[in-house]
Amino acid sequence: MSLSLFAHPFSSYCWKVQIPLDADGTPYSYRNVDPSEPGVMAELKRIWPIGKFPVLVDDGKVIAETTCIIEHLQAYHAGPNDWIPTGEEGRRARFLDRFFDLHIQGNMQPSVNHALRPEGCGDAYGAEQGLKALRTAYDWLETNLPDSEWAAGDRFTLADCAAAPALFYADWVDEIGDQRPRLKAYRARLLAHPAVSKSVEGARPYRPYFPLGAPDRD
Repeated sequence: MSLSLFAHPFSSYCWKVQIPLDADGTPYSYRNVDPSEPGVMAELKRIWPIGKFPVLVDDGKVIAETTCIIEHLQAYHAGPNDWIPTGEEGRRARFLDRFFDLHIQGNMQPSVNHALRPEGCGDAYGAEQGLKALRTAYDWLETNLPDSEWAAGDRFTLADCAAAPALFYADWVDEIGDQRPRLKAYRARLLAHPAVSKSVEGARPYRPYFPLGAPDRD
């Protein structure tokens, strides 16, 4: 078995794939696309011209897109965790995977993009609308997260792999706050998970990259 992950330590979507790899103890080589590692991004673009990451290479087979990568890992490199269960739990995990990607990550990103763009090229309106939608998503989660430890039930699943990086960075963009105690507690449980903590610590040297300023609370 030869797995290579093209990724960046500060990327939320890369965390989503690192978490199941690390939680299962799956051996893989990490190909850091940061500019400090010359040639890695060029190599990625040779195998995946889109140039987006993460990308998993499994004995020469290229797998892109986070959920697809996790599905591939479960199918061909199964470990102790069942990332996409069968039945109702699996259907909820798949729904929440999309929810965290689209409604948490997707709605915080306009604020990050606005801060990254050159002066005069930002989108303040888009950032404002994204924050409004992000708060609506927070409120939905506060009401609809189950009493169980994890998002889809008693097991850590695909849903939590998506939730951990999404909520980690979204809270930096717009703090969840004490008015959403269920969601705040869930984020804390996620960050205490060993595989999530590994990603958090691996990204710590890159915090100056965050254009809105990284808070000291995590």
